Amino acid sequence: MNETRRAIIAALADGPVSGPELAESLEVSRAAVWKHIEGLREADFEIESGPTGYELVAVNAYNAPAVEFELEAPFSIEYHDSVGSTNDRARELAGEGATDIAVLANEQIGGRGRLDREWAAPAGGVWVSVVTRPAITPAQAPLYTLAASVATATAAREAGVDARIKWPNDVVVPVGDDGDYRKLAGILTEMEGQTDRVDWLVAGIGVNANLDADALPEGATSVRAEAGDVDRRRFVQRLLEGFDRYRRDLEAVVPAWRELALTLGQRVRVDRPAGEIVGEAIDVTESGALVVETDDERVTVSAGDCEHLRPV
Repeated sequence: MNETRRAIIAALADGPVSGPELAESLEVSRAAVWKHIEGLREADFEIESGPTGYELVAVNAYNAPAVEFELEAPFSIEYHDSVGSTNDRARELAGEGATDIAVLANEQIGGRGRLDREWAAPAGGVWVSVVTRPAITPAQAPLYTLAASVATATAAREAGVDARIKWPNDVVVPVGDDGDYRKLAGILTEMEGQTDRVDWLVAGIGVNANLDADALPEGATSVRAEAGDVDRRRFVQRLLEGFDRYRRDLEAVVPAWRELALTLGQRVRVDRPAGEIVGEAIDVTESGALVVETDDERVTVSAGDCEHLRPV
């Protein structure tokens, strides 16, 4: 967002301010103030003019300026009404040297999940990919996936959804007491780096937010279906703020993940290149790997597709 407009919004957030006062404090002309106000109105900031000056009444928009307003995390927002894939766009930006940018879209027409699976991403969801350049080794990268899942689940819980986490990258809503669930959100983390360091990392997050359940694939759910519509602007802010908090404190990620995990204590099947593992999920390691206790041994699984099984 233009810095002058950012300053104007910050001033209006504290109450009505006259045009002359804004012009003087920002060292611009009154005409320039008016132009910026009109620009903010075009960006769907509801600003009224009254006897005491301009007043910010509401922020109902879902766009870059609106999400950046009151966002307590150091991310700039690149917003698209429609995009092929937020992760693909984020990868482009990462290749150009960008960092701390969140690519946000109202809809994706080429969304994808893990293993290049298609991911339906219609208008009304929350589709965001965050570009970062963390000072970590590749072995620590899974912690960013866990951090994204914790931030997503926490934001959903604040919206009234009983969101939990299924290893490694799904945010789900429990159904019954046997480990069944409906999928609410998915996370796709991609990176590029060297043997000893990560050059860039993209955490892609897709949340079924204000979507009808009957329009979703079988086994999926939405914030709307579980708790009613959510303010997507605020949801994205809380998600980004949570992600920023955990990326700055990686030691807090696994304990927070354990608190929200649905997988721990469940009988699971994990498909991996080295073969299938069936047993009870008993823990995650400090690097985010799943520990499964089979009939014969205890196995640590770094990557794979995890399925919850009914108890024997």
